[in-house]
Amino acid sequence: MNDNILEMRHITKTFPGVRALNDVSFAVRRGEIHCLVGENGAGKSTLMKVLSGLYPHNEFEGEIVLNGKKVEFNGIHDSEEAGVGIIYQELALVPEMTVYENLMLGHEIRRGMTIDVHEMIRKAEDLLKRVRLSINPTAKIKDLGIGKKQLVVIAKALSRNVSLLILDEPTATLNEDDCENLLDIIRMLKMQGVTSIMISHKLKEVLSIAETITVLRDGQTICTLDRRMDDVNEQVLIRHMVGRSIENIYPPRISKPEETISIEVKNWNAYDPKLGRKVLNNVNFYVRKGEVVGLAGLVGSGRTELARSLFGNPDKYEISGDLILKGEKRRFSHPSQAIKAGLAYATEDRKANGLILIKSIQENISLANLQEVSKNGLINEELDKQTALSFVESLSIKTPGIHQLVMNLSGGNQQKVSVAKWLFVGPDVLIFDEPTRGIDVGAKYEIYNIINDLVAKGMSILMISSELPEILGMSDRIYVVANGTITGELDAKSATQEAIMRLATQY
Repeated sequence: MNDNILEMRHITKTFPGVRALNDVSFAVRRGEIHCLVGENGAGKSTLMKVLSGLYPHNEFEGEIVLNGKKVEFNGIHDSEEAGVGIIYQELALVPEMTVYENLMLGHEIRRGMTIDVHEMIRKAEDLLKRVRLSINPTAKIKDLGIGKKQLVVIAKALSRNVSLLILDEPTATLNEDDCENLLDIIRMLKMQGVTSIMISHKLKEVLSIAETITVLRDGQTICTLDRRMDDVNEQVLIRHMVGRSIENIYPPRISKPEETISIEVKNWNAYDPKLGRKVLNNVNFYVRKGEVVGLAGLVGSGRTELARSLFGNPDKYEISGDLILKGEKRRFSHPSQAIKAGLAYATEDRKANGLILIKSIQENISLANLQEVSKNGLINEELDKQTALSFVESLSIKTPGIHQLVMNLSGGNQQKVSVAKWLFVGPDVLIFDEPTRGIDVGAKYEIYNIINDLVAKGMSILMISSELPEILGMSDRIYVVANGTITGELDAKSATQEAIMRLATQY
């Protein structure tokens, strides 16, 4: 007997110049945890947006069958009414509002014309218990950590009595403890009768939680694997995802750093007047020419604060200590000064701080170096175009053309545009903050090859990453940060995840 809670049949969705989904069929059994995997741009998020009603039924071909009945959603409200809840990568919460206000937003409990605050708080407490989150419902969202915010979003979805919960990259920004806690919550919800569809690029967590795995590639269904019957491991998934085997996700590189030190930081301190405390304390490190140095540490350890304090100090920290760039003491009060001196910073949040999503690939690539494509204050359109075309080709950016809006690219291709922007500046030192966050295994491999090519040409790279295998696989040396202090330096060849974690938890 067919006990599918969901069937999506022959779904085709087209955007201008791109067929995002091509005759995709997808089925989910009632009560299971079903993972959806594939490269960036494979169509995973698009398929779930079709299911959630974000793309109304008249904007795609095919049909959706929910609980044995054909449904047509004109918006998210319709899917919620049918018991479908979706949690996007960007958490839909209002920072200045309280937890209970966010949970009940749009579904406030009223007594006559008045909002019943006490009843809303009581219901919020029940919802928070359901996701095992012990916080005050009157706390503001902005004061919560990212892991707790993620659980609030799940509690909000449960308040709509969902029977089918969609989670799009729910662990992308979480540390290891928060990741494991979230996976436990998903398992617990399964016991409560909630079916889950989870999109993830983290193959280890997919294998740890999924009962069924569907692979999409280039907008098509490649296969559905039943963990109870199929022999599934990371290599099997990678082969289906990218269409080939990748035996070593970290491409080999012959490390030949020069003796020349490109950047050195001595006794670097940063005080945040808004927080009323130090965020960096007596930091010392160096990176040689042609070297990849990894910067590891838990979320909140001070890694990004260090990068931003060096790159023009946009957070207006009170700084002391020495920054020596190419043998010269420097102190930058604005990112433009750092860029001019040969220091670039590819931010961890490419969507918020690294790129202008509503602008084209061409416009984004020249953004940090407009003078190179300008004369007398006017942009040379032909030179700007040729520059963009050369980077699209050299970095293999998948796009219909250089005028494509960056918001319409996959995460991996957005990251390549961010890299292109900084390569066009021609830096000597590149700080790369979370270079592969939110991108698939195939795109990661391409980014790693780009990093290898850059250091082979003499660039110095300081790579910040929360993924310990990535730190170990790509670095020549590793510094570990805890509570704003560097707690140790390791040679990557002999370092282990356990050694890094010991140093990362010293404070």
